[in-house]
Amino acid sequence: MERGYLHGRFPALFFFLAFLLTSPAISTKSVRRIQPCRSLVLFFHDIIYNGKNAANATSAIVAAPPWANRTILAPMMNFGDIVVFDDPVTLDNNLHSPPVGRAQGLYLYDSKTIFTAWLAFSLVLNSTDYKGTINLVGADPLMNLTRDISVVGGTGDFFMTRGIATLMTDAFEGVVYFRLRLDIKLYECY
Repeated sequence: MERGYLHGRFPALFFFLAFLLTSPAISTKSVRRIQPCRSLVLFFHDIIYNGKNAANATSAIVAAPPWANRTILAPMMNFGDIVVFDDPVTLDNNLHSPPVGRAQGLYLYDSKTIFTAWLAFSLVLNSTDYKGTINLVGADPLMNLTRDISVVGGTGDFFMTRGIATLMTDAFEGVVYFRLRLDIKLYECY
């Protein structure tokens, strides 16, 4: 009796599975990639205050753990340091190129075990090509070749924009200077 019951249901089960496998919910068609509505590449140059370079410094340690001080980054992956910056932003990687704006915000070192920082800053742009701000925030695992952080808003030419900024350390000179390349792709433009 069991065999007859399953034998009679087999064709229905076969057609149900065939229907399910060909349904659009399981389709393997490719997903359409969204193209950015605006792209730009910028460089920002950070010169950290080291106790001797006040005239040239564009950033400073404003908080440090008890075992560190505010003129040298802390040991143990700089953990606990909070740095505020007002860095020049250029269209190329030359520090002496005319700036198109400033990168203003902070980064904090938030891990004792890996070299990483957390960024929150605005690109304040004021040139003939760009006027307004782009606001960025996110984790920056510094040992990765490229890192993505979120573009969470903006003003002026970048009103309420959203997207991704891919960061790459373009130059690094000890603990005093680094240059970041920002490849910004905006997906919401108004």
